[in-house]
Amino acid sequence: MGYSHEFTGVTEKIHCTSPVVWRQFDGLLAAYWQARGDAAGHGYYLSANPRLTIFFDDVSSIEVDAPRAGRPMARAIFVPAGLPLRTSFTQPLAFSHLDIHLDTGWALRLLSRAMPRAAAIERLDRTVARDDIGDLEAIARLMVDEIRRPARHDIYAESLAAALVSALLVTGAPDSDPGNARLTAAQLRRVEARFEAGGGRRRTTAQLAEAVGLSESWFAQVFRNTTGQSPHQWQQARRIDMTRRMLTDTTLSVAEIADRLGFADQSHLTKAFRQTVGATPAAWRRANRAGAMRPAR
Repeated sequence: MGYSHEFTGVTEKIHCTSPVVWRQFDGLLAAYWQARGDAAGHGYYLSANPRLTIFFDDVSSIEVDAPRAGRPMARAIFVPAGLPLRTSFTQPLAFSHLDIHLDTGWALRLLSRAMPRAAAIERLDRTVARDDIGDLEAIARLMVDEIRRPARHDIYAESLAAALVSALLVTGAPDSDPGNARLTAAQLRRVEARFEAGGGRRRTTAQLAEAVGLSESWFAQVFRNTTGQSPHQWQQARRIDMTRRMLTDTTLSVAEIADRLGFADQSHLTKAFRQTVGATPAAWRRANRAGAMRPAR
């Protein structure tokens, strides 16, 4: 097997603050970087191998074109082989990170233990970004310690790398059939947070899937297994709940509520509300406000 390193990195106004520490193993190369980027600093990176990066600092001041085009850098990213990555700094930043460059065959064998080979190939061909690294940082720091001060057999570091790869790219129960997989509670919370960040406007399935690093088709299946609803049905139910709260707690008109929650127009909201609740928003508001105003006996 053997890992072959083919990587290009071109930077401007980004400086290493300590020598790069790295180790090469049978199926991967791991490197620990400590650096500083100046305002307007930028970088271009291209690897012939898939790679993942764990940042140990807040890197939201770094803008990135992929895998989160138009948004800040995530704390953990997976970049497929051959996909260029461009970054730019909006302000000065000192940061450190762990890079793990993977032999494709090694990564494919690892993922094929958890899913069909075709799914593993698909997984290695798409980007993944995560802002929450609570379950990854401790493993990544152990990896850094082993790179800086080797004390164990190579299998130890390789196992740590495998844990990080699987945490980013393998989701659900240890069953190769996505029809039986489910989202974890933490993953479901990330999906809910992604929806709520939109203020009630419907997210695409792809946008929700991105929150947990899954392909759109895989996510749609495991989401239904978890909630009993499709992503569209789940969002619609929450948007109708938000409509109820606005009807009772605000003086916004139905048209204003429709606009705020991203419905096409008032008639679109009225139709969706009637299908779920059995009454129009106006009728439901009158009935519920009358009930709230009725004196207690």
